[in-house]
Amino acid sequence: MRGTKPSEGAAGAPDAGTRTRADALRILKRWSDEGDFPDRMLGEIPSARRGFAMDLVYTTVRNVRALDFALKPFLSREPEHPHAYAALLLGAAQILKMPDVAEHAAVFATVEALKLLDGPRPCGFANGVLRNLLRNRGVALETLAAAPLAVRESHPDAQVARWTERFGAERAEAICRWDNEPASPVVLSLPRRPTAPQLMAAFLSAGVEARRHPGVPERAIVIPHGSHVDRLPGFDEGAFSIQDPATLEAVRLLDVRPGQHVLDACAAPGGKSVQIAAVLEGTGGSLVSMDCWRDRLEPLRDNLRRFGFDRVARVVLGDAKRVRPADVGGEPFDRILADVPCSNTGVQRRRADARWRFDPARLATLVSVQEAILENLSRLLAPGGRLVYSTCSLEAEENDGVVAGFLARHPDWRLAERAALVPPDRACDGAFAAALEKSG
Repeated sequence: MRGTKPSEGAAGAPDAGTRTRADALRILKRWSDEGDFPDRMLGEIPSARRGFAMDLVYTTVRNVRALDFALKPFLSREPEHPHAYAALLLGAAQILKMPDVAEHAAVFATVEALKLLDGPRPCGFANGVLRNLLRNRGVALETLAAAPLAVRESHPDAQVARWTERFGAERAEAICRWDNEPASPVVLSLPRRPTAPQLMAAFLSAGVEARRHPGVPERAIVIPHGSHVDRLPGFDEGAFSIQDPATLEAVRLLDVRPGQHVLDACAAPGGKSVQIAAVLEGTGGSLVSMDCWRDRLEPLRDNLRRFGFDRVARVVLGDAKRVRPADVGGEPFDRILADVPCSNTGVQRRRADARWRFDPARLATLVSVQEAILENLSRLLAPGGRLVYSTCSLEAEENDGVVAGFLARHPDWRLAERAALVPPDRACDGAFAAALEKSG
């Protein structure tokens, strides 16, 4: 466990800290070898170990380029065993990037975790490398600090080059630094539910060291990193939602009114659907929450059900690129939210692996998908309605580029309003939203 010396349990069994590091090593290897998503794999870990495993995995994944750079001077040869290099990266992450982890635990428990998976043969090598890094940590950090931005802040060259060209060197560095900050949970108040001051008072009374969000203090509360949000007072009753305040921009532009018929076309896991349903509840309005992935529908239903919004929202399986009016009830919608699949470059702080999936070819594919979604959903809007196109991307091609292309093809539509957040604006993740309306 963090900050304590690893010890053996009953009958010589490895302690929780060692088992958790072994969990992290399995995930890191699968991520590296097979491209599996770390957040999905973390769901396989027992809840008692999941929080620390998440810290270990995400810190390693987001910093992997910097860690690889820092380790190279200490490697006399390439590691040979299946989990050996993952163990070196994990150990380096704790030594260089996780000051709350005790030094002896960073090395000893990581090597013990490697032994659990690969046996004793690679342990001497791993132990020697990590102890050498630990002895020379100051030099390693100085060398890393002098490296180019993409290396020291662990981002792909392509991302740093794009952001430097578009936003300037100072903002590009600020984005990279933001991406590498551990993300704390953020509580958002809901319409017709307890206000942020009421929630704050309840949290403080329960001993939670909560604080008002600096960028959106009227709606958002920051909860300490590592907290169990499901234990907060009001969670089971659906008194608040957990999501970054940047997600509110798209909902604000959607401008949902009581009694309206609304489509959230790419809804899972349901954060924006919850905000929309809170406005429609008890007004005679209705919401269709749609997603194209069947395995994401039940979590979406569970999310809406916890808030009591299953009476307002209907969850359906549907592909936003192809869905027809008959598939979603046959009636046109007053409001449509198209929160489209994107490169996630605005939320790399929370999606640690997203930066390593970025490349120009994938970006072009995503733009094609986004254009198809916007084109198809525009046919489902009622006269006088509003369609909001949104992403969590910082890339112009996915944002203003898609919107401009749509408007050029449809001169009878207009851009009513636009919003864009670039980290660290308002202490929020990145977000883009454009409200589109059909003229006449």
